[in-house]
Amino acid sequence: MSKQTETFNIPLAKRRTTSWDMFATWVGANANNGTWYIGGVMAACGFLTATKILVLSSAVAYVCLALIGYIGFQTGVSTMGIARASFGLRGSFLPSIINFTQFIGWTAVNTFIAATSVSYLLHDLLGWPLWGQTGGLKGMLLGIVVMSILHIISIASGSRSVQLIERLGIILVFIFVIWESIIVFQHVSLAQIINWQVPAKLKSTTGSAIDTVAAFNLAWVTAAADFSRFSRKKSAATTVSFAGALVGVLWFALIGLVSTISIAVSSGTYDPNNSDPSSIASRLGLGVLALLVIILTSMTANAVNLMAAGSALANIFSKLKLKYALWIVAGLATLVTFIPMILGSFLAAFTAFLDYIGMVLGPIISIIIVDYFFCAKQQYKIAELTNNQGKYWYIKGVNWAAVITWVLGAGGFFILQKAAFLQTTIGATYPDMLLSGLVYWLIMHLKQKEK
Repeated sequence: MSKQTETFNIPLAKRRTTSWDMFATWVGANANNGTWYIGGVMAACGFLTATKILVLSSAVAYVCLALIGYIGFQTGVSTMGIARASFGLRGSFLPSIINFTQFIGWTAVNTFIAATSVSYLLHDLLGWPLWGQTGGLKGMLLGIVVMSILHIISIASGSRSVQLIERLGIILVFIFVIWESIIVFQHVSLAQIINWQVPAKLKSTTGSAIDTVAAFNLAWVTAAADFSRFSRKKSAATTVSFAGALVGVLWFALIGLVSTISIAVSSGTYDPNNSDPSSIASRLGLGVLALLVIILTSMTANAVNLMAAGSALANIFSKLKLKYALWIVAGLATLVTFIPMILGSFLAAFTAFLDYIGMVLGPIISIIIVDYFFCAKQQYKIAELTNNQGKYWYIKGVNWAAVITWVLGAGGFFILQKAAFLQTTIGATYPDMLLSGLVYWLIMHLKQKEK
C-alpha cells in the first residue's frame, strides 16, 4: 500500500472513536442554535403537524446518514474521498466544492445566531444596544470575533479536539434543555401549545415544511463518513450515529418549536423572524447563563461543520494538511457570517440557503449510496481511489454518468418543487433523490452492458 493510500484511509487498528463519542458527536451536532431556529420556523405548521414532519423527515434523512456512515466504516475513507469512486477522482471536486460551501454556510448560520447571543450578553452586562437598534453593530461584530476565536480553539487538534468539545457540550446542553422546558411550561400549558392556531397568512404547506427539514438534516449526511471512519465498531458508525442525530434534532427542534409557540401564545403575535434562541431566551427571562450555553452549543455544532468543510477542502487539494484546511475554512466562515447583515434579514438568507442545500445535496447523496450498494456491490478498491490512471479515473478523472445525473437531479428539484401535489404532501426533496438514484443506476447499468 502506498504512503498516500495509508494517509487517505484510516485502518481499523488506528481508530479511537467509541460508540459514546459517536453518539455525543451527532447529538452535539444537532443540539445547536440552527436546530432550535428550524423548530421555531416549523411552528408555521402548528404543533402536531410540525412534530410529525420533524420525526418522519428527519428519520428518512438519517437512514441515509447511517448508510454513508457504514461506507466510511468499511473503507476508512472520508465522504468526499468515497465520492471519488462514483464521481471520479477529479469529478469528486464537484461534491467537494458543494460540501465545502454548505458547511461554510452552516458555520456562518450558527455563528450569526451565537453572535446575536453575545450581543444580548453585552446588552445585559454592559448596556450595549442590541442588533437592530442604533449602535447595535458593534455588539454583533464583537460577537463574530469571539465566536471565530472559539471555533479555532475547537478545531485546534483536529478530530481529537472535536471529540473533547462534544463530550463537554452534550452535558451542558442536557442541563439547559431541561431548564428551558421547565421555564416554558411555567408560562403556558401543553394544551395551549397544541391548540395554538397559526395565522393563515403565515401558515406553511406540508410539502414545503418537509423540504425544509430534509434540507437541514441532509446537510449532515455528507459528513457521515468523515467521522464514522474513526469509529471502532460498525454499530457506532450506523445505528448509534442514526440515533444520536435523530435524538439531537428532535430534542432541540422541539424545544425551538415549543418555545416559539409559547411566545406566540403569551404575546398574541407569531413572527418567524424572532425564532432564534437568543430572542426567545431573552423573552423567557432565562438570563446570562442561557446565552452562554447557546454560545457553547454553536461551538459544538460548528466543530462538526468545520471538520466536514476541512475534509472537503483537503480532498480538492490533496497536499493540504487537514489542520491547515480547518484554519482556512474557519476564516472563510467568519467572512460569510456577514452576509445576513448585508441582506438585512437573517430569515431571508437562511431560507435561500436551505433551498440551495435541497437542490444540490440530494442527488449527490443518492449517487454515492447507489454506487456503493448497488453498482459496486459494497466492494471498493481503496488503493484505486488515489490512482490517477486506475479504476476510478473514468474519462480524464470524471465519471460523466454521475455528473449528468447530478445536473438532472438539481434541475429536477426545481420542477418537482412547483408541483402542487408535492407542495401539499411529501415535498420535492425525497422524490428527487429517488429519481436521481434510479437514473444513476440505469446509466451505470447500461455502461456495464456495453462492456
